[in-house]
Amino acid sequence: MPDPTLLVADDDPGLRESLQRTLTREGFRVVVASDGRAALERVQDGDIDLVLTDLKMPGLSGIELLHAVKTVAPDLDVILLTAFGTIEEAVKAMKDGAYDFITKPFQRQQLVRVVRSALERRDLIRQNRALQEELAVLRGQPQLIGASPAFRRMQALVEQVADSSATVLIQGESGSGKEGVARLIHQRSARRSRAFVAVNCAALPETLLESELFGYERGAFTGAAGRKEGRFELADGGTLFLDEVADLSLVTQPKILRVLQEGEFERVGGVRTIRVDVRIVAATNHDVGQMVREKRFREDLYYRLKVITVVVPPLRERREDIRMLSEHFLRIYSAKNNRRLEGFTDEALRRLEGYSWPGNVRELENVVERAVVLERGTLIDVTDLPEEVAGAAPLPEGALSVRIGTPLAEVEKRLLEATLRATRNNKTLTARLLGIDVRTVSRKLERWDEMEDAPGEPPSG
Repeated sequence: MPDPTLLVADDDPGLRESLQRTLTREGFRVVVASDGRAALERVQDGDIDLVLTDLKMPGLSGIELLHAVKTVAPDLDVILLTAFGTIEEAVKAMKDGAYDFITKPFQRQQLVRVVRSALERRDLIRQNRALQEELAVLRGQPQLIGASPAFRRMQALVEQVADSSATVLIQGESGSGKEGVARLIHQRSARRSRAFVAVNCAALPETLLESELFGYERGAFTGAAGRKEGRFELADGGTLFLDEVADLSLVTQPKILRVLQEGEFERVGGVRTIRVDVRIVAATNHDVGQMVREKRFREDLYYRLKVITVVVPPLRERREDIRMLSEHFLRIYSAKNNRRLEGFTDEALRRLEGYSWPGNVRELENVVERAVVLERGTLIDVTDLPEEVAGAAPLPEGALSVRIGTPLAEVEKRLLEATLRATRNNKTLTARLLGIDVRTVSRKLERWDEMEDAPGEPPSG
């Protein structure tokens, strides 16, 4: 992250130069102003992290500058520099929003301590705002849950790439859980202590999307009464999730590409370049490669986004997870609706497992929530399910659903695991049912355990 920029405003050139030298040695970027009006103009230009101003200045006093700064940039802190005789004024100014005051003459250690304290407060406010947004999104978001081979392969790849700095493109059908995968990548990365900021690129018109992503300066457009930080700034040091990235317009795409390549941008209506350290995770349910061929998506941006590609399998290809997900949602919505439900009837679960789930995990969640609200007994039955789900042909008892084209090695693994679940991990009975030696069962399980660290490679027979 770039060094914080401090603005020092004082009509005494000697004190200005002294403060600039001291703070520069401490690692800060320092800009100066000789009076209050010049300082306010510099604040309006943006990219200032903290203001230090003399209390008594011609033209625009420190108090007047404080009030003006709080109007233009409410989150920007101001430290007052005051002579001994004006302490009462400084204390009053703190009630008007000043962060602190320092009495002249002051010690270097005192100055640096107050400055660092103010900057730490600024960082905490920014992080808290981003985390509050994240928390609001997390409420009601399904956890990433599954144990099927397709899910475990995807999860293993996520675990492998999470701690890198590579850009990730998540592909999958609508409702399959792409945002949950993005959050898992963030949570498993070195950036997990910083913000995860999500933006739905399809939910906002082009002009509004740019101001959300990059922020804007005061007066950039009608209604822009003050400066606003964009999502890139809020995600500085963390992760920015661009959902529905294929919906970015051809006007916005090169601006995203610039941030990916250079790590810099300008706010809407601004001229100052802002640098950020943000990891981009993008998601889409479109064939972006086809969009590139049709000239509807920039090829250079596409390849910058897909350094790593994670494909989220649709729910119909991980039917083994349906029971686990259904029980998870049952617990959530039973608690939310103050209901005491014990679970599902066997027939209801078979219908859930037999349905094709075009809306994927999101559709399953909605179906379970509906069933919880309608059920008046203790078990959710077929009659509590929507017609299209209740009318689905149930999978035969003990049946294993396999998509055409699944490698034989994976079919063997899924069959063995399903049989072990049915026999409650009785290897002897499993071997007898499958017509193989019990030592073969143990040997295959050991081999597959060793291969868990090699995502995407199906085990050999």
